[in-house]
Formats: sequence, C-alpha cells, structure tokens
Amino acid sequence: MAEDHLKGQVTEEEAREVAEDAREEKWENPSFTKELFMGNFRLDLLHPFPEETPEQRAKGDAYLDKLGPFIRDHIDADEIDATGDMPPAVLEGLRQLGAFGMKIPETYGGLGLSQTSYSRAVEMVTSHCGSTAAWLSAHQSIGVPQPLKLFGTDEQKKKYFPRLAAGAISAFALTEPEVGSDPANMRTTAEPVEGGKFFEITGEKLWCTNGAVADVLVVMARTPSKMVNGRERKQITAFIVEKGMPGFEVIHRCRFMGMNGIQNGLLRFNKVRVPRENILWGEGLGLKLALITLNTGRLTLPASCVGTTKRCIEILRDWANERIQWGTAIGKHEAVATRIADMTSMTFAMEALTYLTCGMVDRGGYDIRIEAAAAKLYNTEATWAILHDTLQIRGGRGYETAPSLRARGEKPIPVERMVRDFRVNLILEGSTEIMHLFLAREAVDAHFQLAGVLLDPRAPVSAKVKAFGKAAAFYARWYPTRWLAGLRSLRSYDEFGDLARHVRYVDRTAGRLARGVFHCMMLYQAKLEKRQLLLARLVDVGAELLVMTAACARAQAMRKRGENGEKAVALADHFCRGARRRIDDLFRRLWRNEDVRSYRLAQRVLAGEHTWLEEGLAPTYPGVPAEAPRAAAGGAR
Repeated sequence: MAEDHLKGQVTEEEAREVAEDAREEKWENPSFTKELFMGNFRLDLLHPFPEETPEQRAKGDAYLDKLGPFIRDHIDADEIDATGDMPPAVLEGLRQLGAFGMKIPETYGGLGLSQTSYSRAVEMVTSHCGSTAAWLSAHQSIGVPQPLKLFGTDEQKKKYFPRLAAGAISAFALTEPEVGSDPANMRTTAEPVEGGKFFEITGEKLWCTNGAVADVLVVMARTPSKMVNGRERKQITAFIVEKGMPGFEVIHRCRFMGMNGIQNGLLRFNKVRVPRENILWGEGLGLKLALITLNTGRLTLPASCVGTTKRCIEILRDWANERIQWGTAIGKHEAVATRIADMTSMTFAMEALTYLTCGMVDRGGYDIRIEAAAAKLYNTEATWAILHDTLQIRGGRGYETAPSLRARGEKPIPVERMVRDFRVNLILEGSTEIMHLFLAREAVDAHFQLAGVLLDPRAPVSAKVKAFGKAAAFYARWYPTRWLAGLRSLRSYDEFGDLARHVRYVDRTAGRLARGVFHCMMLYQAKLEKRQLLLARLVDVGAELLVMTAACARAQAMRKRGENGEKAVALADHFCRGARRRIDDLFRRLWRNEDVRSYRLAQRVLAGEHTWLEEGLAPTYPGVPAEAPRAAAGGAR
C-alpha cells in the first residue's frame, strides 16, 4: 500500500537536486546570522539599529493615522468570522485607502511605503482581524506585486502594477494536492505551443490564499526539462495568469479552523493558454523566484505576530488587574505575574527582530534570507506560546467566543478567535519543521562550499583530493580560533550599559555554536541531514542569539533617543536572561537526547506493533470515498 502511494514520486536525490538548484548560491551581501553560525560576531551589521529615514517614518505615520480609524469604525472581525465572508464595503474601503498598493511604487499608483511601515500596517490590521490581514498580505507579500517588483519587466510592471495598486486581488499558486514543501513532485505542467509563443498550463493548485477571488495570480508550473551533464534537470517556471483566461476555474473554496474570512481555494487549470511574455524572470527560475520573494514576503508574519502578542498583553493587563481570586488580583499571584513578564519581554524581543529585519530591507546591502526565515520561525512559535498563556489566564472567558461574551453582558474579548486565526501561521510560508531544515542548510553553507565535495559519492577522486587540501588548510586556521572566541568576550561593550553582559554572552557563544555545527558535521557527515532534531537545536541556538542581539541593539537605540529607553532595557534584560537559559538547555540536549530511541519507537508504531493501544475507539472516522465528487465552488467569488 505504501509502495502504491509512492508511485510517481521523485527520489530523495532528485528532490534534493531541485531544492539545491532553487537556492541562492552566492552571498553577495553580508548576513549577521550566517557569520554567527561560523563563530563570527558581526555586531557592526546590527548596531546601530537600522531604522527608517525620517521621511519614510513620517509617510508611514500619516498612513497609519488613516488606517487605524477605518479599522475601528468599519471592520467587524466577529461578523467576518461568523459569516465567513469579507463585506464588499470593507474591501472597497481598503481599496480607497490604497491598502492593496502599500508596497507598490508611487510611479505606478501605489503608496510606496517602506518595508518597515508596511509591516507596521500589517501589525495594526492583525491586532484587530486576522482574516483582513491575510487578504492584504497574501496579495502583496507573496502575491503578484512582490515578485513583479523584483523580477518583472518594464512592460509587465506597466501592465499590472496600476491594476494591483487600485485593488485587483492577487495570489500565489505553488502548493498542489499531492505536493507541499517538495516542489520536485510538482504535477502542474506548462507545455509550449505555437513554437513557444504560448504555454498551456494544466494541473491543480491547493490552499491558494485569495485564489478563489484573485484577478491575477503567479502560477508555478513545470516546463520541459533540460539535459545538464547527461542528467535531466527539471524546470519550474513562474507565470502571470489572469482570472479571465479560458480554462481557469475555482473548484472549491477551502474552509479552516480559523481565518474564516479568507478566500482560499482549490484551483484547476485546463490548458490555460498564457503568452510567453507572462513568464516572470525566465524559464526554469520559478523556484528561485519563489524563495527570493519569500525572503521579504515572510516578514509579514513576524509583524502579524507582534500585533497579536501586543493585543494579548493589553487583554491581560486589564484582566489581571480586575479579576480577583482568593482575595487579590490574579496579577499579584506569582504563577500569573511571571507569565505576563515573560510574554511582555518576549514581545519586545519579537518586535526588535521584526523591525531589525525590515530595517535591513529598507537600508539595503544585506542578505536577509536567514534573518527573515529566523524571524518567521521564532515569532510564530513564540506567539503560539503567548496565545496559549493568554487563553489559560483568561480561563473560561478565553475559551468562550466573543459574541457569546457580548450576549451575556461581558467584554467581547476575542481570545478564542485569535487562537483559531493564528494557528495556521506555524504552517504556511514554511512550517516550523521546514524552516528548521531551510535554516540548517543555509547555516552550514560555508562548510558545504568547502567540504561538500568530500560528502558527494559521485564526485571523482581528483576533486575530493583537491577539496580535502583546501578544507584542511582552512580548518587548521579556523577551528582553533573558535575555541579562543571566549577571549572576545573580554571586550567591554560598555556602551550597552546593563545589557553589556548579554552582548558579551552572544559574542563568546557564537564560537560555541560554530564548534557545535562543526562537530556534528564531522560526526554524522552525509547523514547529518537525517538528524533533523539535532539540526533544529543548532538553528534554535542561532535564532536565540540573533534575537538577543536585536533586543539589545534596539533597547540601546531607544535609550540613546530617550524613547522609553530604561523601560526597553529592562524588557531586553529579562528576555536575554530567559534566552540564555534556553540556549544552555539546547546545548545540553545536543549530545544528551533520546532522538534515536524515539525514532525507532515511532517506526514500530507506524509498522502496526502498537495498534492494541487504539482499541476502544468508536468506529466513526468517516474516511473519503475513492471516487468522491469534488465539492462545488460554493461561496467563492
């Protein structure tokens, strides 16, 4: 049965080749976190904290002054959640505000906001309604505007930017019913016709946010393979597809546990004819385009996280003061108070990480692929924990819906909806597990470039001998200095005041992280990619060090400006103390863990050895008929 399921699937080696081809091979600009994994503490890349110019800030502030009242007066998040539809008046109001053109240059009718101000807007919208935020972010963070801005021709920009800025909805179609994070198995094809003047796209795309109502989409499809060095090289190409093109249809609008107001669908392409000039960037560059687009596009999610956790703090600040248990406010009880302290300091650190990365985009001259992925991974995981604590502290009122609370005369605080709406953020745009693997691959890239040939069984002996000599010369110099990294912590970093000890900790721990990566590579070699939990711990150490540095740099910048400086320092200090404990635990579990034992037990479970434990279940699992008819597009607009 398992073999039948795997028919038609590409091999592990083929999947790896496709993923490697899609990577950005060169590091033309510096990356703080890449250096960190090599044991180099490049504080100069993050300090002083990169921020908007005064002109960018003023422009963003002016827009938020318009957006805020509209959100308050016209967006009923509970109604959207209950009906599952976005009111046309809300969409029209957002269009009038230019909300669908926030990232589109002014020359094409957009607002031309900086990445920072755009993220501030997303943060604000998310704090009120997750569904509305998803409409906006799916449209311009990963929809047509972002890849068009990066890779579009002048003709494509002139044709589509004005429409998109005016509110034409866009979407990004990559995932398929049988293909999630493994694009090597993509089934949607684009066959050249009429001598290559057109391509006919055939296939299906699933979970395409905005797809059910999109006017314009970026669609990924397989174009004819090429032969490279005697081997087939699969080509995946990005096309701009318009809703009105014959053969395109919405098969089904998907429904989820949360985000009820989004229009997410199963899309079918039946020989949809697309002109060659609708190719974005070039044939075979689709996956690379997608990854580069996501470098910036992912930053929407960290900003959304900040909007969510700020709302949690506001909710609990009121609740913990007014709710009395055992004769005192629950905020006076240690078990509640410590949680509030942790989530507040964590929110400050998450905000620092988000706007550090946005600032890098606005300033330019950085490679943010690792920082953006780390921000997505770190903030989504942290926000889920904060939402859990918020619901727990609110108790029954956290579990009760806002309309029910309102109906019986209590404040309609939507913690229940916030939990449902947020959960998907640990999955989309790269699940937690995929983000760990992506970050691990980028973290070891410098090592891979040096010694990768030694791990390649297909590499000729001559190439391995050459690579060995080069690697040996490098590591003979590099490795001893990673042990001497502790001497760097003798630097005072006095300008950081009370936070200097945390900056010194990051400095010396970078060397320990680099040694850990190297030791794991030497021990497991080519098998390291299978040790996913081990890689995840290394990635998490790097992420914690990045966030510590971001928090310290931002607190110092705020102190220098006199903008709640000492209060920011207190939050950064509390966060860093917790981060250091987490880092020490991750290092301990690097070598002392139950990973192999757990894996073996799981394989026995999957083999059916423990089906006895499933006895007593009610026979109610519905299953899906083999020939179940597809649902109609009901409700899709």
